[in-house]
Amino acid sequence: MSNPQQLRYSKEHEWLSGAEDGVSTVGITEHAANALGDVVYVQLPEVGATVAAGETCGELESTKSVSDLYSPVDGEIVEINEDVVNDPSLVNSAPFEGGWLFKLKISGEPGELLSADEYAAFITG
Repeated sequence: MSNPQQLRYSKEHEWLSGAEDGVSTVGITEHAANALGDVVYVQLPEVGATVAAGETCGELESTKSVSDLYSPVDGEIVEINEDVVNDPSLVNSAPFEGGWLFKLKISGEPGELLSADEYAAFITG
């Protein structure tokens, strides 16, 4: 399992892309997708909603469990991935590509995010 080096990671297993025009993309890691099992339902925040780092902003439901979705940074939701809402299995099959969850305009500085190597060390204990 490899974590793309250009992304930043939260201890809640979300990833955050670098900002393009102040907008970053958020998804869950391959580690989280594998731990969840087959994702069957995705609830995402609404476009225009304001989210805060570490706060719940949605949920992912799998055949095994329901897991909260957290925002890794403060910001405003500018887009959600309708493809994932219509086909939640994208979270499992392509967590870093087509399985992204939402895009947000970051407000303030990102907090305690991990590099790919730090995240790999975190999940292996």
